[in-house]
Amino acid sequence: MDGVTTSRKIVHIDMDAFYASVEQRDDPNLRGKPVVVAWKGQRSVVCAASYEARRFGVRSAMPAIIAERLCPEAIFVPPDFARYKEASRVARGIFHRHTDLIEPLSLDEAYLDVTENKMGLPTATRVAKTIRQQIWEDLHLTASAGVAPNKFLAKIASDWRKPDGLFVIQPHEAQDFLLPLSVGRIPGVGKVTENRMKAAGIATVGELYRLDLPDLENHFGGYGVRLYQLARGIDHNPVVANRMSKSISAEDTFQVDVPLAETEQPIRRLAEKVWRASRENTRRAKTVVLKLKTKEFNSLTRSVTPSLPPSSCDELTTIALALRERVDLGPRQLFRLVGVGLSNFQLEMESPLFENEGVL
Repeated sequence: MDGVTTSRKIVHIDMDAFYASVEQRDDPNLRGKPVVVAWKGQRSVVCAASYEARRFGVRSAMPAIIAERLCPEAIFVPPDFARYKEASRVARGIFHRHTDLIEPLSLDEAYLDVTENKMGLPTATRVAKTIRQQIWEDLHLTASAGVAPNKFLAKIASDWRKPDGLFVIQPHEAQDFLLPLSVGRIPGVGKVTENRMKAAGIATVGELYRLDLPDLENHFGGYGVRLYQLARGIDHNPVVANRMSKSISAEDTFQVDVPLAETEQPIRRLAEKVWRASRENTRRAKTVVLKLKTKEFNSLTRSVTPSLPPSSCDELTTIALALRERVDLGPRQLFRLVGVGLSNFQLEMESPLFENEGVL
C-alpha cells in the first residue's frame, strides 16, 4: 500500500458510551434501558447516550429536547463528571502498565504507541486484548480497540466493531480496507465536508484515491493534501504524550446561511459542548472566543478575558452571546458558520471548579 509504514504499532482505545455506561454500571435499574446523560431542558444538549437510546437515533451533542422526542421512554440522568474522571483515571493507569506513550483525546479515548510495550507482549493485538480485559476486570466497563500501523487507521478500526469490539488493520490489508469506505468514515470529515465531496462526485475513499493532488487542492485547499495522504493510508503523526490543549472550541457550519439574530441557539449548544469538554481539563480558561464566518467566507472573531474565568456553562454562554453583540455588519449580512472557544488556559491547583474531582 502506498505510504503505509510498518514501523509503528498504534492502539486506539475508545470506551463504549462512556458516561452512560458508568451510570448503568453504578445503577442496576438503568441497565438495558435507554439512558441519556443530559440536563433536561429546552437549552440542554446530550452528553452521552446508551446504545439502547442510540437505536432511537439519539446522539451526543443533540439538543436534549430532540432526544426526548425521538425516545420518549429515555431516562435522563444529569452528568456526574467527578465519577467519569475517576473511571478515566483508572483506565489511564491501565494504559500505563503497557506504555508511557499515551495521547489522551478526552476522558474516554486515547492513542497508545505500543511499538515497544512494557509487558513484553508479542503483538499489538495482544496488548489491545489485554487492555480491554483489564478495563473490564478493574472498572466493569467495556472498551473498543483498533490496532493499526498509524493513528488514522487505528481510529477507524476502533469504531469498526463497537461496542465491546476489537479490529486489526494489518499494513498489507490497509488499501483494500480503505477503498470501499464512505468518505464520511475519515476522521475530521463532517457532514458539510462530506456533502461537498459528494457534490464533487466523491462518495468513497476509492473515488478520493483516484484524484490527483492538484485536483484535491483545487477542491479543498490545504486540506486536500491531508485527504490525498489519508486516502493512501498515510499518517506520519506520532503519538504525543502529555499533550496539553492550548484551546478548546466547537463550530457549527449551517446548511443554509442565517442572519446573526438566528445564531443564538447554535451558540448556546456550542457553549455547552465546549464547557463539557473543558471539564476534562485540569486547567481553567481565562479567555472566551466567538468566531463567525460570513456568507462570503470572511472570518471574524471577538474575544474577551474577564477578570475571573467563567465558572459555569451559563456564564460561558452569557459571555459568548455578549460577544455577538459586538458584531455589527447590518441585519442583511448572512453567516455560514459560528464557533465558541476557550483559550488562555492556566493551571489553578486550588480552583474550586475541580475540587475533589481528581487529576487525570
